[in-house]
Amino acid sequence: MEKTVALSENESININQLNDLLNKYIASVTPIISITRFAGGYSNLTYRLATSNQNFVMRMAPACANIQSAHDMEREYKVLNTLQPFFNKVPLPILYYSHSDITGTPFYIMEEIEGIILRSYNAPKLNISPNQFEHCAKQLVETLAQIHTIDIETTKLIELGKPAGYVNRQVEGWIKRYFIAETDLIESMNQVAEWLKNNHPKEQSPSLLHNDFKYDNIVFNNDLTNVIAVLDWEMATVGDPLMDLGVMLAYWFEQDEEPIFQQYNCSWLPGNLSRSELIDYYALLTKRDLTDINYYYVFGLFKNAVIAQQIYHRYKNGFSKDERFGALLPLIKLLGKKALNASC
Repeated sequence: MEKTVALSENESININQLNDLLNKYIASVTPIISITRFAGGYSNLTYRLATSNQNFVMRMAPACANIQSAHDMEREYKVLNTLQPFFNKVPLPILYYSHSDITGTPFYIMEEIEGIILRSYNAPKLNISPNQFEHCAKQLVETLAQIHTIDIETTKLIELGKPAGYVNRQVEGWIKRYFIAETDLIESMNQVAEWLKNNHPKEQSPSLLHNDFKYDNIVFNNDLTNVIAVLDWEMATVGDPLMDLGVMLAYWFEQDEEPIFQQYNCSWLPGNLSRSELIDYYALLTKRDLTDINYYYVFGLFKNAVIAQQIYHRYKNGFSKDERFGALLPLIKLLGKKALNASC
């Protein structure tokens, strides 16, 4: 079970009102006896609501959040509802609450999926063999390929976005976000932005996109044989599926890369596929043309740097006192350098 921490003095959640709300949706639910927060993460706030017979998860945006698509809890709730009949590896959504009287912001509640999430801090302690990690890595690729085969027309998932021109819009949008949040001149980021604008890949047939697909958002069963859930669908949309693969590659750090990256994934541990092996396996499963995959990898690195820059910008402008956020600038520069090198 994922570890949680006690609420801080700044986190005010009315447990009695939450109990009343849950009772309206689940007649058999017992009262919530504790609320704790899942530690880690840089985006939305996630809490465990523990009852005597069942646990739930509550998600809501942080205070002062202004990255609307990444913090739209109603949208994520609707994505889970739409996906549920067609993809069984998502948590069951319970309710969405649009008011701010209980927690100070809108939120939604879903079932908690119990299993193992392989993270940078826990995976090295689990004594996972190379053969097990190879299997886990392949399970990840197989799950991503499965997501990309869901029929977006018959499921009405097409309504999540506009696939035509998706890559161009994303590139332009993330470049714009970077310069809005810019705090320091990072020449490599400027150069990568220009390269992305001038080297567009050929368009792929569209699919459902998770948009943040990595080990941290995957739940395995307890013996690590199967993926049982994919979490964090707040940025899901429809568009070029290689954008998903590019994001996954951008998080997929290998053993001989800079040690700082080992804090952000466990893909460097023995047995994991290399990035090139991951690409080859995805190509085998999907039969897609991956000639331009390097473009998507560069974009993934750039996007990760921009996300870190937005968070750092919030910290530098006094909207957060989290010291993790204040330490992100060296990482942004390193990601920019890595993206620039990959573009050459």
